[in-house]
Parts: sequence; C-alpha cells; structure tokens
Amino acid sequence: MLLFLSFLKKKSESKPKQATITSSPKPKRTDEQIAVRKGELGEYKIEIQLDQLPKTYRHLSDLLIPNPKAKSGYSQIDHVVITPYAIFTIETKNYQGTIYGGKDRSTWLVNGKFKMMNPFVQNYGHIKALSSIIDKKYHDWFVSMVSFTKRSTFKVDPDYRKIASNELIVYDIELSEFIHRKVSVLKIQHKEPLLNESDILTIYQAIANANIPDLTVREEHKRALKNSDKKTSSPPTCEVCDKSVSDKVRAYCLSNPTFKGKVYCYEHQRSVGK
Repeated sequence: MLLFLSFLKKKSESKPKQATITSSPKPKRTDEQIAVRKGELGEYKIEIQLDQLPKTYRHLSDLLIPNPKAKSGYSQIDHVVITPYAIFTIETKNYQGTIYGGKDRSTWLVNGKFKMMNPFVQNYGHIKALSSIIDKKYHDWFVSMVSFTKRSTFKVDPDYRKIASNELIVYDIELSEFIHRKVSVLKIQHKEPLLNESDILTIYQAIANANIPDLTVREEHKRALKNSDKKTSSPPTCEVCDKSVSDKVRAYCLSNPTFKGKVYCYEHQRSVGK
C-alpha cells in the first residue's frame, strides 16, 4: 500500500504544470495616430466621390508641387478636379468642433480656442502654385473648395456656402454634390465648355508631371512645416530684451511702421520711437 501511494505521489509531481497564457494589453494609440487614421478615412470618403464623377473629368490627389513662396518651398495639395467648366482645388480639414471664420481674417478658430490658418488663404497659395505650371489662359477657371468632416459645424461667412461663389466651404459627404451644382451654374453662364477634352488633358499632364512623389522630399516638407508651426506658436518676445509680450502688443508693433516689422515691449517701444 505504501509503495502504491509513493508511486502516485511521484506521478503527480512529474506531471508538468500547464502554462498560463496571458494576453498582453494592446498599446494605446497616440493622439497623432488617431488623427492620422481619421484623416485617412476622410480622404477615403472623398476619393470614392471623386471616382464617381463623370468620365470627362480628371482628378489628382496628394500632390506636392514646387512653390518658392511657401515656407517649405512646396505646396501640398489634397485634391484637384479638372472639369470642362472649372478647375477645383480642394483643401481637406479634419477638425472636430465649431469652425469660426471670415474672409477678412487670416486665422480662424476651432471651438473659439484653437487657431488655424484661414484655409482659403492656404488654398490661394495652392492655386498660385498650380497657375505657375499651366498656361495663363486657364488661370481664371479656378474654384477654391475647403472640405471639413461632419464632426464640425460652420460659423463662417455665409457667402462661403453660396454656390455662386468661387470660394466654397463644404462637408466631406457633400463634396461631389457641390461640384455638380457649381458646374451646373457655370453651364448656364457659359453656353460652351470653357475647357475641351484636349485642355483638360493638357492641364492634367502638366500637374502630374510637376508632382513630386519622392518620399524624402515629402518628409523634408513635413519637417519644415512642423518647425514653422513651432516658431509661429511660440510666444512673441521683445527684439531687445527678449521679454514675452502679449499678442495685442505684437499686433500693435507689426502695424506700426516705426518698428519696421519688429516687436518691442512697452519699455523699448519708447526708446525705439525716439
């Protein structure tokens, strides 16, 4: 009996323990990764709409065009749609919240707190870059469009929503609808197409040839923009003592020709002005 119990004890000791499998928690995505993902989904929704436009239209996406006047030396353009009646240059935004802005403002606000560059000023630079690579006879046919997601609400100049305007603000889900509506209005105004099939192809090829697909150049462009944003977002300081000044003081200095585009604190404003 003792031998039998001893045998059972050894057998239980020799039996290997089952390994406990624990699943490691998934790493949380950063805010930047989430923003990139949302941006990709937004672009996908737009691409679907652009692919469904009439076959006589041509469109290009994610362009990087040389632009000596831009901070990075390039303009990154989200979408261009070439139709028989207009060349739509489209800037897409992925903001969430209420968008406040007007034609006379260089910066707009998101939720009344966060500043963003007036997207139509930004798109104007894109149009100028495109104009430099196509024939002058096509320069009058640009329409500037800015697309926001439905996670935003517009509190902007009402003219931006009027189809007669050449600056249109739209939600991403209504982009193709506004393109169709704008073309319909232009058809009434112009009995014949402004751009024939040959014109459309010529413009398309000129833009496609100017586009820079090189990933190294594109990364340099992104870094230049980030560095520029950091400089812009840093608090203004006095040219002499490097003391921080308010945005109101900065605006006053920049609007005063006496200071020649430089910013001074109150104390040094008096010394410079003498």
